Amino acid sequence: MHKQNKNLELWIGGAAVLVLVIVAGLLVMFTNTPGPVQVTTGPSQTGTEPASVQDISAQDTGTAAVNISYSDALAQYATRRIQLDKNCAATPNSVTYKDNTGIMIDNRSPETRTVKVGSSFTIKPWGFKIVVLPDIAVKPSTLLVDCDMHQNVATILVQE
Repeated sequence: MHKQNKNLELWIGGAAVLVLVIVAGLLVMFTNTPGPVQVTTGPSQTGTEPASVQDISAQDTGTAAVNISYSDALAQYATRRIQLDKNCAATPNSVTYKDNTGIMIDNRSPETRTVKVGSSFTIKPWGFKIVVLPDIAVKPSTLLVDCDMHQNVATILVQE
Protein backbone atom coordinates (compact mmCIF):
# COMPACT_ATOMS: atom_id res chain seq x y z
CA MET A 1 0.00 0.00 0.00
CA HIS A 2 2.87 2.40 0.81
CA LYS A 3 4.43 1.71 -2.62
CA GLN A 4 1.16 2.65 -4.39
CA ASN A 5 1.02 5.99 -2.50
CA LYS A 6 4.64 6.72 -3.47
CA ASN A 7 3.90 5.95 -7.16
CA LEU A 8 0.83 8.22 -7.02
CA GLU A 9 2.91 11.00 -5.49
CA LEU A 10 5.52 10.60 -8.26
CA TRP A 11 2.83 10.81 -10.97
CA ILE A 12 1.26 13.92 -9.41
CA GLY A 13 4.68 15.55 -8.97
CA GLY A 14 5.64 14.79 -12.57
CA ALA A 15 2.34 16.19 -13.87
CA ALA A 16 2.81 19.37 -11.80
CA VAL A 17 6.33 19.87 -13.19
CA LEU A 18 5.04 19.35 -16.74
CA VAL A 19 2.30 21.95 -16.25
CA LEU A 20 4.85 24.44 -14.87
CA VAL A 21 7.16 23.89 -17.85
CA ILE A 22 4.30 24.44 -20.31
CA VAL A 23 3.12 27.61 -18.54
CA ALA A 24 6.68 28.98 -18.39
CA GLY A 25 7.17 28.25 -22.10
CA LEU A 26 3.95 30.05 -23.01
CA LEU A 27 4.91 33.06 -20.89
CA VAL A 28 8.31 33.30 -22.57
CA MET A 29 6.76 32.94 -26.01
CA PHE A 30 4.17 35.67 -25.52
CA THR A 31 6.37 38.13 -23.64
CA ASN A 32 9.19 37.90 -26.21
CA THR A 33 6.94 38.31 -29.26
CA PRO A 34 7.64 41.74 -30.76
CA GLY A 35 4.75 43.99 -31.69
CA PRO A 36 3.98 44.89 -35.26
CA VAL A 37 5.86 47.66 -37.01
CA GLN A 38 3.61 50.60 -37.73
CA VAL A 39 3.81 52.87 -40.70
CA THR A 40 2.36 56.33 -40.18
CA THR A 41 -0.04 58.07 -42.54
CA GLY A 42 -0.29 61.65 -43.63
CA PRO A 43 -3.22 63.90 -42.77
CA SER A 44 -6.46 63.83 -44.68
CA GLN A 45 -6.96 66.68 -47.13
CA THR A 46 -10.59 67.13 -45.99
CA GLY A 47 -12.71 65.57 -43.31
CA THR A 48 -14.52 63.34 -45.78
CA GLU A 49 -11.76 62.05 -48.05
CA PRO A 50 -9.18 59.35 -47.52
CA ALA A 51 -5.67 60.42 -46.60
CA SER A 52 -3.90 61.09 -49.87
CA VAL A 53 -0.32 60.61 -48.71
CA GLN A 54 1.20 58.03 -46.48
CA ASP A 55 4.55 58.77 -44.89
CA ILE A 56 6.53 55.59 -44.39
CA SER A 57 9.45 56.72 -42.27
CA ALA A 58 12.84 55.04 -42.15
CA GLN A 59 12.52 54.33 -38.41
CA ASP A 60 9.34 52.33 -38.98
CA THR A 61 10.46 50.14 -41.84
CA GLY A 62 14.24 50.21 -41.94
CA THR A 63 14.05 51.60 -45.50
CA ALA A 64 13.98 55.03 -47.06
CA ALA A 65 10.84 57.15 -46.79
CA VAL A 66 8.14 56.41 -49.36
CA ASN A 67 4.92 58.23 -50.25
CA ILE A 68 1.87 56.26 -51.30
CA SER A 69 -1.57 57.53 -52.18
CA TYR A 70 -4.74 56.03 -50.76
CA SER A 71 -5.70 54.61 -54.16
CA ASP A 72 -2.24 53.05 -54.60
CA ALA A 73 -2.45 51.58 -51.08
CA LEU A 74 -5.88 50.12 -51.91
CA ALA A 75 -4.42 48.48 -55.02
CA GLN A 76 -1.26 47.24 -53.30
CA TYR A 77 -3.01 45.90 -50.19
CA ALA A 78 -6.29 44.80 -51.82
CA THR A 79 -6.00 41.28 -50.38
CA ARG A 80 -4.35 42.43 -47.14
CA ARG A 81 -6.68 45.12 -45.78
CA ILE A 82 -8.81 45.34 -42.65
CA GLN A 83 -11.39 48.09 -42.87
CA LEU A 84 -12.86 49.67 -39.71
CA ASP A 85 -16.27 51.35 -40.03
CA LYS A 86 -17.89 54.12 -37.94
CA ASN A 87 -18.79 51.55 -35.23
CA CYS A 88 -15.32 49.94 -35.20
CA ALA A 89 -16.69 46.84 -36.95
CA ALA A 90 -13.90 45.18 -38.95
CA THR A 91 -14.24 43.84 -42.48
CA PRO A 92 -13.06 41.14 -42.80
CA ASN A 93 -13.06 40.18 -39.13
CA SER A 94 -11.02 36.97 -39.48
CA VAL A 95 -7.94 36.73 -41.72
CA THR A 96 -4.83 34.60 -42.15
CA TYR A 97 -1.43 36.01 -43.15
CA LYS A 98 2.24 35.08 -42.91
CA ASP A 99 4.47 36.85 -40.39
CA ASN A 100 6.41 39.89 -41.65
CA THR A 101 3.50 40.67 -43.99
CA GLY A 102 2.44 44.28 -44.44
CA ILE A 103 -1.30 44.83 -44.02
CA MET A 104 -3.44 47.93 -44.39
CA ILE A 105 -5.63 49.05 -41.48
CA ASP A 106 -8.18 51.38 -43.10
CA ASN A 107 -10.24 53.78 -40.93
CA ARG A 108 -13.48 54.53 -42.80
CA SER A 109 -14.96 56.82 -40.18
CA PRO A 110 -14.91 60.54 -39.35
CA GLU A 111 -13.32 59.72 -35.95
CA THR A 112 -9.68 59.25 -35.00
CA ARG A 113 -9.28 55.62 -33.95
CA THR A 114 -6.95 54.02 -31.45
CA VAL A 115 -6.15 50.60 -32.86
CA LYS A 116 -4.20 47.80 -31.25
CA VAL A 117 -2.55 45.01 -33.22
CA GLY A 118 0.13 43.89 -30.77
CA SER A 119 0.94 47.55 -29.99
CA SER A 120 -1.37 50.57 -30.03
CA PHE A 121 -1.42 53.38 -32.59
CA THR A 122 -3.87 56.00 -33.84
CA ILE A 123 -5.37 56.39 -37.29
CA LYS A 124 -6.78 59.75 -38.34
CA PRO A 125 -10.31 60.08 -39.77
CA TRP A 126 -10.50 58.52 -43.23
CA GLY A 127 -6.83 57.55 -42.88
CA PHE A 128 -4.92 54.30 -42.97
CA LYS A 129 -1.78 52.69 -41.63
CA ILE A 130 0.36 49.91 -42.92
CA VAL A 131 1.28 47.45 -40.18
CA VAL A 132 3.99 44.85 -40.66
CA LEU A 133 3.08 41.73 -38.71
CA PRO A 134 5.79 40.58 -36.30
CA ASP A 135 8.07 37.59 -36.82
CA ILE A 136 6.39 35.04 -34.54
CA ALA A 137 8.43 32.04 -33.44
CA VAL A 138 5.54 29.68 -32.72
CA LYS A 139 3.02 29.33 -35.51
CA PRO A 140 0.15 29.34 -35.93
CA SER A 141 -0.45 32.25 -33.56
CA THR A 142 -3.39 34.63 -33.27
CA LEU A 143 -3.17 38.42 -33.05
CA LEU A 144 -6.28 40.24 -31.83
CA VAL A 145 -7.32 43.60 -33.23
CA ASP A 146 -8.91 46.19 -30.93
CA CYS A 147 -10.53 49.45 -32.04
CA ASP A 148 -11.02 52.16 -29.42
CA MET A 149 -12.93 50.52 -26.55
CA HIS A 150 -14.06 47.58 -28.71
CA GLN A 151 -11.93 44.49 -28.13
CA ASN A 152 -11.30 41.66 -30.55
CA VAL A 153 -13.04 43.27 -33.53
CA ALA A 154 -10.84 41.10 -35.77
CA THR A 155 -8.47 38.17 -35.47
CA ILE A 156 -5.33 37.67 -37.52
CA LEU A 157 -4.07 34.08 -37.70
CA VAL A 158 -0.32 34.21 -38.39
CA GLN A 159 0.96 31.11 -40.17
CA GLU A 160 4.14 29.99 -41.93
